[in-house]
Amino acid sequence: MEAYSYVVVVSALALLAYYFTLLMAGLARGRFKIEAPSHSGPPEYERYVRAHHNTLEHLVLFLPGLWLFAFAVSPYWAAGIGIIWPFMRVGYALGYHKAPEKRLRWIYLSMPPIYIFVLGSLIGGVWQLISGS
Repeated sequence: MEAYSYVVVVSALALLAYYFTLLMAGLARGRFKIEAPSHSGPPEYERYVRAHHNTLEHLVLFLPGLWLFAFAVSPYWAAGIGIIWPFMRVGYALGYHKAPEKRLRWIYLSMPPIYIFVLGSLIGGVWQLISGS
């Protein structure tokens, strides 16, 4: 069970990265005086909202993928690969807040773990079925 503690830590970091984008979007709402429930405003404000929404869109793939990979392949590998995702997503948000083009490097670095997790867990699951383990 100790091996899964690493996956728990990575999951918590991912949720904190998501909460960071939520907090920043909320603070931007106040700074740009955007009344709820509107998400429309100047492009500077909308970048905060997009960074938040895009992180949620990726989190929906990242967390289940992380756990499926941990069960089907290895919790150590899952945590080792997954640890970069929360930090890349915070970098993505900070870059996007400054300018749209400053988000690109970070999003490209945050996407491979998701692909690895989804494909790896599929391969690992099929392998377990075939090998009977």
